[in-house]
Amino acid sequence: MENPVIIFGTGGLGRAALEIFESNGNVVYGFLDDDKKLHDTEIDNIPVLGKTTDQGFLKLIGQKCEAFVATDDSKEKQSIAKTLIEKRKVMPTNAIHASAHIAKSAVLGHGNFINANVTLGAGSDLANHCILHSGCTVDHDAKLGDFVQIGAGATVSANVTLGENAFVGAGSVLVSGIKIGKNARIGAGSVVIADVADGDTVFGNPAQKVDA
Repeated sequence: MENPVIIFGTGGLGRAALEIFESNGNVVYGFLDDDKKLHDTEIDNIPVLGKTTDQGFLKLIGQKCEAFVATDDSKEKQSIAKTLIEKRKVMPTNAIHASAHIAKSAVLGHGNFINANVTLGAGSDLANHCILHSGCTVDHDAKLGDFVQIGAGATVSANVTLGENAFVGAGSVLVSGIKIGKNARIGAGSVVIADVADGDTVFGNPAQKVDA
C-alpha cells in the first residue's frame, strides 16, 4: 500500500491500527473522530483532524488516501463503511500485523483488523470489516461473514461458519464444523460444541443458551 491512511476512530483499536500501519512502513495521515474534545489534539504524535463526516478529508479518500475504520461498535462501523463505499466508491483497507500468519490459500476481504500472532489457516475465508484480536486462530476452511469479531486467544476450528456480525469472546473454542448464526454472541472462555442460532447468546463449557 503506497498511499497514506486516515484512521476512523481514536480508541484502543485505532491506536492498535496505527501501530500496525507504522510498523509496516505505511504513513498515517491522521485520525477522524466524532468527539470534538479530541479535535486539534494528537494521539501517539498523529493529529486528530476532525469528524468522521468531514467532507474536506473524506474527499481525499480513494484519490490520495486509504481509509481504515477502527471501531468495535458494529453499527458505527457499518455506518462509516457504508459512507465510504457509497459516497467515495472505495472499500476500507486491511490492517494486518506483521506477526500474523496467513496461509497462501486464505481469502481476505476488505477493512479487516488482524492483530499480532493471529493465524488464518489454509482455505479460510474472511469477508469484510472483521476484527481478529491478538493470538486468535481461524483454522482451515473456516468461513467468517462480514463484521465478525473474534476475541484474543479464541480458537475457531476447521470448517466452522460464522454469520454476519457474530461475536466470539476471548479464549473461546468453537469445535470443528459447527455454524454460528448472524448476530450470535459467544461468551468469553466458552466451549461451543453445537450450532448457535441467529441472535442467540451462549456461554459456558459446554456452551448453553443464555436467556435475554
